[in-house]
Amino acid sequence: MEKIKEKQDQVDVVIVGTGVAGLFAALNLPRDFKIMMITKADLESSDSFLAQGGICVLRDESDYDSYFEDTMRAGHYENRKESVDIMIRSSQSIIKQLVEYGVDFKRENGEFCYTREGGHSDSRILFHEDITGEEITSTLLARTRERENITILEHTTMYDFLMADNICYGVMAQMADGSKEKITADYTMLACGGLGGIYKHSTNYRHITGDALAIAKNHGIRLEHIDYIQIHPTTLYSEKPGRRFLISESVRGEGAILLNKEGNRFVNELLPRDLLTKEVHKQMAIDDMPYVRLSMAPIPKETIISHFPNIYKRCLEEGYDCTKEPIPVVPAQHYFMGGIWVDKDSHTS
Repeated sequence: MEKIKEKQDQVDVVIVGTGVAGLFAALNLPRDFKIMMITKADLESSDSFLAQGGICVLRDESDYDSYFEDTMRAGHYENRKESVDIMIRSSQSIIKQLVEYGVDFKRENGEFCYTREGGHSDSRILFHEDITGEEITSTLLARTRERENITILEHTTMYDFLMADNICYGVMAQMADGSKEKITADYTMLACGGLGGIYKHSTNYRHITGDALAIAKNHGIRLEHIDYIQIHPTTLYSEKPGRRFLISESVRGEGAILLNKEGNRFVNELLPRDLLTKEVHKQMAIDDMPYVRLSMAPIPKETIISHFPNIYKRCLEEGYDCTKEPIPVVPAQHYFMGGIWVDKDSHTS
């Protein structure tokens, strides 16, 4: 019979996942709470590190209605209005917290610089070069490591919830050494990320496979919109195995255009991702090609190198100088919009 050890130390909170959601949650819990965080791989192999573009924020009250409408329209008006309102209303205080933690958003003369991305009718995106996710996540990770009440376990995989009378009191986990243990906790927080690893073409790390969804389903916990899989319209086309490299929509926000086989522009590049993806797939079928091309010719070379240095570098590694020639791009699974249903206080069913 398989031997399962129970960790001797009861914790107040166990957090599954060490991306931005998990780290931010841990930092906002009381300092006298004993917190354990677990992650399936190493700390740097989180999709949060991969985000290039930026983070939306309400610039001022006059932007609220436009921001709300942009968000609802991008979600085909199926978004929960209450959640959209919470996101928008809390955005300024969250940005303030991130800055206090040390996140370095781009500024000029002491003022934030804003850019625009697909689906937005105005510039309300804060960013750090083209590695905003890495900047935010690494900063939060550094602050988390400074907290003596937080323990982080790498290469530790949750494979079930500890349940009694329909109440969760921790998780079952396979540890780095292969042993299986019970981690008991007063509160269990799920910040597990997406499911891109189950797709052939995805921008996600391969180990991110929607484990929490399967476990929740097994326990009859309510899920929502699990068919809402977002495909990013522009990832760098490659025949190499592994995840696809994202070409941020900020590039299109700055003026890059999509070209067909004949070198002609065929679409409004700032359509919401799902609509733009449909148009790209349609054009690929017309051209009988496995990709379309993205031209950064409308963007000054200095802007490409300063604003998108990592995209520029990665394209060079693949044999393309994006300041001189169009690059091949293809849609790939990028984001998971559904998940485990929660109320406005993040309680599950």
